[in-house]
Amino acid sequence: MSDAGWMRAARIGVSFAALAGAQGAMAQEGLAAYQGAWLAGGTGCAEVYASSGKGTSFKKPIDIFAPAFIISGNRLRTPQASCRIRSVRPSGDRQRLVLDCANAVAGNEVRVFISSQPDGSLKRYFNEQDTAGSSYQRCSS
Repeated sequence: MSDAGWMRAARIGVSFAALAGAQGAMAQEGLAAYQGAWLAGGTGCAEVYASSGKGTSFKKPIDIFAPAFIISGNRLRTPQASCRIRSVRPSGDRQRLVLDCANAVAGNEVRVFISSQPDGSLKRYFNEQDTAGSSYQRCSS
């Protein structure tokens, strides 16, 4: 490859890296209202989460069945999986999150629909047709 060809390839690589960084920044902006630890009803926050100087984490031993998740930056963690939030986009009155998730067994892409509620809670929907959703209360910011 000529020097001009290498330079063109380098510029394309830098362009893709900048685009990926911009998408990450857009995802972070769309996530500002969702940062923190969230828990579905029935269990108290103190039973699922522990706080430390570094923030909130799942209490050990981790209850893998707890209906809980933590959003920190562009990461979403559940008791069983860790996900990178690839994108956040409006979908009607909801936000559609595209996640790259991995657990002890496998990794896959997951789509999640969420919306903020007037009382400060959050609703998670299984798909665009789900009208009921599951409510989550914030345990920490």
